[in-house]
Amino acid sequence: MAIYAIGDVQGCFEELEALIGSLPYSAARDRFWFVGDLVNRGPQSLEVLRLVRALGDKAVVVLGNHDLHLVARALGSVRARKDDTLDEVLGAPDAQSLIDWLRSLPLLHVDGSAVMVHAGLLPQWSVAQAAALACEVQAALSGPEHREFVARLYGSRPDRWSDTLEGADRLRVIVNAMTRMRFCTDDGVMDFHAKGETSAAPPGYGPWFDVPGRASAGAAIICGHWSALGLKLRPDLVAIDTGCVWGGSLTAVRLDDRKVFQVPRGNAKAV
Repeated sequence: MAIYAIGDVQGCFEELEALIGSLPYSAARDRFWFVGDLVNRGPQSLEVLRLVRALGDKAVVVLGNHDLHLVARALGSVRARKDDTLDEVLGAPDAQSLIDWLRSLPLLHVDGSAVMVHAGLLPQWSVAQAAALACEVQAALSGPEHREFVARLYGSRPDRWSDTLEGADRLRVIVNAMTRMRFCTDDGVMDFHAKGETSAAPPGYGPWFDVPGRASAGAAIICGHWSALGLKLRPDLVAIDTGCVWGGSLTAVRLDDRKVFQVPRGNAKAV
């Protein structure tokens, strides 16, 4: 079985169709992994959601910050942003079923030594701990009190993990790390302002995946979220947000041999 990990789609439906069509994919045995941010800022978020959902058990999806923003918009917890492109989804006849499907999805997926998350993992977290914490969020988001959870989701404080955290603060730190983090300190204090290349790290901060002694370092982490980072492949990291929505490419990586497949924005030809 081959697994094709696909980077941030963000509503780029035509590129997603072209990318999937270019892959040497066997529907009988192969699978797709999506690193989150299926929606927003691109032109066809509704079509992307319908396509990925229709893949059923052939696809594994983790939530990104834009996917959670769509859920929050649907629940009335946040206002629209100027660059949102979510109105077509929210007005669709199947909007409720799509939102409910998103609410059922996890923040983290673990398969052996491969771990998929949208943004990253705090340096203190082992894979096992991160998986347990992600389950806490999934239970809150899919449960009967999901409106209360989403209403208290937003904010950048606390900016670090503690095992003593409880309630909304605890869940907010988990969500922020797994869907928003790029830079942190060696002891796991997160920064949510810097978004550029790794050289743009604030003083005392660095990319989360370069923290010395990171507890999850033995795993191969597949992630997106960081378009300025671009494609970055190393034994412990498969970073695949190549900024399709910003004029870059949509990227898939076959995980068993790290072969890269890409479709440029606005071009149906695979490269």
